[in-house]
Amino acid sequence: MREAAVAGNMPKQQRRSFWLKHLHQWHWISSAICLIAMLLFAATGLTLNHSAQIEAHPQVSSKQAQLPKDLLAQLSAAEHKDKDALPAPLKTWLDKQMSVSIDRQTGEWSADELYVSLPRPGGDAWLRVDLGNGKVEYEKTDRGWVSYFNDLHKGRNTGTAWSWFIDIFAVACLVFCITGMFLLQLHAGNRPVTWPLVGFGLVVPLVLAIVFIH
Repeated sequence: MREAAVAGNMPKQQRRSFWLKHLHQWHWISSAICLIAMLLFAATGLTLNHSAQIEAHPQVSSKQAQLPKDLLAQLSAAEHKDKDALPAPLKTWLDKQMSVSIDRQTGEWSADELYVSLPRPGGDAWLRVDLGNGKVEYEKTDRGWVSYFNDLHKGRNTGTAWSWFIDIFAVACLVFCITGMFLLQLHAGNRPVTWPLVGFGLVVPLVLAIVFIH
């Protein structure tokens, strides 16, 4: 606000130079922040649009183990509600014995078994513990790097940190686009095709949506 007030008291040419300087600064900073992620989202936009033509080869791996008797007795004796978190001793045992990391996922508890769904970008996994005999089963499906990056694009099963990143990236993109629009306006006098090109970028997707999408 203070900068805008200062600019309002300047002569026209000086005011134009002021805004050009600040708009260019915000434009290049936001473009630098967006660059790598924009390349990722553009590339995965193509792979998502042609997902039917990109053949996936899921790799399925499984593990089995047996719970120690004392840990099984502890699980069987405790009362658990559906969607309860896993006890810390069980999570520690799974991590050490099966290399299965359970973070904040909750389990589906019943009288007979514990089932944990472990969705992840680019694949899925699940864990089952038989509360009667202590048998543990784990299965993981990996659909490859293309599916992994496609899920990053969609924010599918990516967690809170990636969700925050997408929001911050979106704000940086808005700054990049808005400052670019003002820069176009400042340079439009010397570039007659500026607004026809902007209009073309608006009209083409609008016509396609109206005519071809039902």
